[in-house]
Amino acid sequence: MFEIIKSGGWMMLPIVLCSIGAMGIIAERFWSLRRKKIIPPELVAQVWRLSREKKLDDATLRQLRNSSPLGCILAAGLANSHHGRKFMKECIEETGRRVVHDLERFLNTLGTIAAVSPLLGLLGTVFGMIDIFASLLQHGAGNPAVLAGGISVALITTASGLTVAIPSLVFHRYFERLVDEYVVTMEEEALKLVDMLHEDRTS
Repeated sequence: MFEIIKSGGWMMLPIVLCSIGAMGIIAERFWSLRRKKIIPPELVAQVWRLSREKKLDDATLRQLRNSSPLGCILAAGLANSHHGRKFMKECIEETGRRVVHDLERFLNTLGTIAAVSPLLGLLGTVFGMIDIFASLLQHGAGNPAVLAGGISVALITTASGLTVAIPSLVFHRYFERLVDEYVVTMEEEALKLVDMLHEDRTS
């Protein structure tokens, strides 16, 4: 493997760095975007129970806010529930935008790696072909094996760039879809809590 990387020339360095960055981001996002961490099960029911028991004090809201992204959204709504349903929903939406921004952390970088890696590979191949033709001008094409070997070396960067770009693109799309699903679910859960609180107050 090291020999292949070495034979690809200096353009392999940024491609290798892109692969390391992509693997790090993918591993981090898999860990950070676990469903039970983003949307803890039964959280809305627990909050509803605490609200009915009048136990939602500042300390409890602070703990809820720091517990999970969904908890942060619910805490924002609960902290402003006394201002009415409309203002409560506005606070939830504003906090939700900040939460989404956090959930999408590093995804832009991963998408950039997916777009740039094949271009780096192509650039490396172009440089390699330039070297091959420069060598042909100086020494001629007396040995086809040398020419074929030079072309194969030049194409290594293209293959490497695509090897990095394809999984990066796949995981970028996967994480974007996952975040979208989480956003819809959190919105539904937050609105459910809003409805429960205000129905209870009007009953």
